[in-house]
Amino acid sequence: MFDFQRIEKFAPIWPQIVDLFYTSFSASEGESEGALIRTLVQNFLENTPEPDIFIFAALRHDTVVGCAIFSRLTYSDDARNVFILSPMAVHPNHQNNGIGQTLLRESIAALRNHGIDILMTYGDPNYYGKIGFLPVKEQVAPPPFPLSMPVGWIGQSLHDPEIAPLQGSCNCVSALNNPAIW
Repeated sequence: MFDFQRIEKFAPIWPQIVDLFYTSFSASEGESEGALIRTLVQNFLENTPEPDIFIFAALRHDTVVGCAIFSRLTYSDDARNVFILSPMAVHPNHQNNGIGQTLLRESIAALRNHGIDILMTYGDPNYYGKIGFLPVKEQVAPPPFPLSMPVGWIGQSLHDPEIAPLQGSCNCVSALNNPAIW
């Protein structure tokens, strides 16, 4: 059995979260990618203001086995609350058991109740499509930087049938403010 919960800033399990991302990405993408994502997650945890980040975790016996980080995207001429899912990981020993999708469903429900209007992510449309993410044209939701794989730019409206075009230029939190990761 797993417990799904929102993790507050400076929680004592932060080292577990960092280790989870390193282990998961090292196993799937190689150690250099694991190190890159570990640094990204540390940057998120240390430098993102509380109103601009949501961290959700799947725990088993107080051990983090999955984690999803959502951070704010701001559009200069749009008042809607937009967040991006990036990154997300499930420990290799717990993959293919539905933990990731359950974690995301729980997270999305909490974000909807928290007044978030739109969620975006930059990932596999086949995986994220299972929980409601659909392809989004860059003209509808401009990304903060040019995308190396535009097919992975996907999103969902949490309150409306579809995403109405977002207005203005897009900015992300400092952890994602690197064109190389886009």
